[in-house]
Amino acid sequence: MAAPVVLAARPSPVAALVGGLETLADPTRLRLLRLLERHELGVAALCDILQLPQSTVSRHLKILSDQGWLAGRPQGTTRLYRMKAEQDAAARRLWLLSRDQTEAWPTARQDQLRLARRLSRPSPPAAAFFAGAAGQWDRLREEAYGRAFTQTALLGLLPGDWVVADLGCGTGHASVALAAHVARVVGVDQSAAMLKAARKRTAGLGNVELRRGRLEALPLEDQSCDGALLLLALTYVGEPAAALAEMARILRPGGRAVVVDLLRHDRDDFRRRMGQQGFGFEPEELKTMMEAAGLQQVTVRELAPEPGAKGPALLLAAAARTTLQPTRRKTA
Repeated sequence: MAAPVVLAARPSPVAALVGGLETLADPTRLRLLRLLERHELGVAALCDILQLPQSTVSRHLKILSDQGWLAGRPQGTTRLYRMKAEQDAAARRLWLLSRDQTEAWPTARQDQLRLARRLSRPSPPAAAFFAGAAGQWDRLREEAYGRAFTQTALLGLLPGDWVVADLGCGTGHASVALAAHVARVVGVDQSAAMLKAARKRTAGLGNVELRRGRLEALPLEDQSCDGALLLLALTYVGEPAAALAEMARILRPGGRAVVVDLLRHDRDDFRRRMGQQGFGFEPEELKTMMEAAGLQQVTVRELAPEPGAKGPALLLAAAARTTLQPTRRKTA
């Protein structure tokens, strides 16, 4: 035998009237309905106009929505609300009476002034989106566009006529990134295997030149470069001071030097596994070596480890070549 169909009980007219009266008896809900009858607004805008905290506004919006007074729709990560156009006859009559009786309400007048001020400001759809998306923006942006564009934009700050030396270039990752933004890149590495991989990676880039050589005796002319990079290369050198001196030698006056390497650590297993000669550098130690090499305006700072990185922390040093130093040697 089929189970009997149970019909949901409709609220009686008296219950509906009492519910409507209870809803409209609250001053905050009256203020919200006066605003949302003619305008579609989000929580942030309503908080600004009503000068009430978000928790209070959200609570009353939920009550009005649950009781059928409001309709809402998503926009980005926020939600916009508006008074429903269709109400039952009793609710509509109650609202018209409530609206009429609150026309001279000073609080409602203040709300209208703040609403007019807000509406007078340019408010493109992006404004509402960012108001709700600020806490998630980094994740949303990465999911939509990836990460590479930030690095590309920063590289765009480099002068387009520069010659940059990528010292200890390895497989050419940095050289490729630089090539689109400067006149010429010269990559130097001691390893034939690394240079082979770099040549494959840079194939077709006419402004990238790769040379084999030691960092302590660079195959580059004095003052031939505007910028020089040493990225995770200094710990592989037996004489880091000599490599830094060579870095300074090849820079023209006004040139810039950047070093990224390991912050000093005590993980001998890591050092051996990576084939490194040193345990990294203390910030002041690296600063002193760079200044002794003839570089000026040296700054060194520790870099926060990236999530998931398993190696020691890194440090970043930047410096300028502001004055000429005595020539050490030239290499054809």
